[in-house]
Amino acid sequence: MKKSIKIDIVSDVVCPWCTIGYKRLEKAIAELGIQDQVEIEWQPFELNPNMPAEGQNVQEHIAEKYGATLEQQKESQKQMVVAGAELGFTFDYFDDMRMANTFNAHVLLEYAKEFDKQTDLKMQLTKAFFSERKDVSKEDVLREALLEVGLNVEEALAKLYNEEARKEVRTKQDYWKNLGVNSVPTIVLNNKSAITGAQPVDVFKQILSEAIKENN
Repeated sequence: MKKSIKIDIVSDVVCPWCTIGYKRLEKAIAELGIQDQVEIEWQPFELNPNMPAEGQNVQEHIAEKYGATLEQQKESQKQMVVAGAELGFTFDYFDDMRMANTFNAHVLLEYAKEFDKQTDLKMQLTKAFFSERKDVSKEDVLREALLEVGLNVEEALAKLYNEEARKEVRTKQDYWKNLGVNSVPTIVLNNKSAITGAQPVDVFKQILSEAIKENN
């Protein structure tokens, strides 16, 4: 029995480079044919922990947070659309797009882990936000995503009102922040080496190959 590579992906549902990074990692895993040798766990990180329930216009938000002009934002979005398309993912940016609060999404991702559905739910929520113009802070959108991946909707949504479940997400967020994770995606292999950003497929292949050598 080959030893699995444990991969922790610290990321947020509304982080475009997290999606691109994961899709490239997924491609690297497939090209190496090691799907049965990796164990992925998604770890919570909120890009905007203080985002109000009603969200904020994306253009305003990016200008406020990063000082990016509208021209710079459009250029960056173009890059993401191209990078996404190469990986079979659609980024549909529009002027009235709103940044959403993602805390509840992270609570549900913790729940999904128990049923080995974390990656399915993560991709479903990411698709809802970036490809389908949906607000992933809204309960009906979360309900739809849960249904789509075959999870128990009522049981999952009850977690949103469970203080223990909410506290667990906060504790995990603090854990990764205290380890120095302050940008996402951060991908950690076997609790040892960390790599940040949406690296090219070849870089992921090299890192995974090294991890397999170490494991064996």
